[in-house]
Amino acid sequence: MSIALRSGYLMPLVGMGTWKVPKEDAADTIYNAIRVGYRLFDGACDYGNEKECGEGVARAIKDGLVKREDLFITSKLWNTFHAKEHVLPMVKKQLKDWGLEYFDLYLIHFPIALAYVDPSVRYPPEWAFDGKSEFKLQNTPFQETWQALEEVHKLGLARDIGFANVAGVLLCDVMRYAKVLPAILQIEHHPYLVQQPLVDLAKQFGLALTAYSSFGPASFIEIGWDKNTASLFKHPLIGGIAKAHGKTAAQVLLRWSTQQGIAVIPKSNFPNLITENLTHVDFNLTAEEIKAISGLDLGLRFNNPVAIDSRFGIFA
Repeated sequence: MSIALRSGYLMPLVGMGTWKVPKEDAADTIYNAIRVGYRLFDGACDYGNEKECGEGVARAIKDGLVKREDLFITSKLWNTFHAKEHVLPMVKKQLKDWGLEYFDLYLIHFPIALAYVDPSVRYPPEWAFDGKSEFKLQNTPFQETWQALEEVHKLGLARDIGFANVAGVLLCDVMRYAKVLPAILQIEHHPYLVQQPLVDLAKQFGLALTAYSSFGPASFIEIGWDKNTASLFKHPLIGGIAKAHGKTAAQVLLRWSTQQGIAVIPKSNFPNLITENLTHVDFNLTAEEIKAISGLDLGLRFNNPVAIDSRFGIFA
């Protein structure tokens, strides 16, 4: 199953995210995921494992598991590289790390421009300017960054471009000046954060959507950002629907998104769950079940580092 993007290229509806995949495991994780059938991989500069992920891709191609054109690779521009003079060099570095000639999709990771950090000094730069506690914004308009991505697209280094973590107001603004229209909006999306008005707006503008953190708080426990929120895996509504369909809670949560035409990129370190996540599309929820799951919405955002981390209190 796939989604047609503006370029005409198809993006798989189910992929694998690489956030929090340890560097030492990344090559094997990607290789084994390709072996069981994954074709979409979602990476980013900030994940710090792109070189290792690329090694997994290269091994799979060398072993004849896939050809490059069978894969859909996404990467993202980090906040410290928003100035136009930094965008193209960063894309080229990331392509080199992956061992690729082009990305299928390249996104602006956050609509937050931070002060430039030379990659030779620290890579990935993360949030703090000094790598510890100093936080510096940079006065780079989002329009400048988007126009630099348009040049990346023109050069053939990214077949489609888009952004993540962008709200409706900024989306409307980009659509006013974009010469290359965004293909994808990637957002945190789960039953505790449905964001239906934003989803509807993106679809109205012709953007496809990708959901990350489909399991809600479960994605954030290990970094302490789960806010002690009740697990969706153990929610009685989700459990009851899963039992009715003979599926797991995880499969129900993923199907809730994909049945609405929203791509998902779950990550797991366990082979059985990797396969389970990939094969969740072999059943359909009823309209009533989708509505009931959406009714769990709390407007609860877990990926909000500038509000959670006290170093970035100016945004809280």
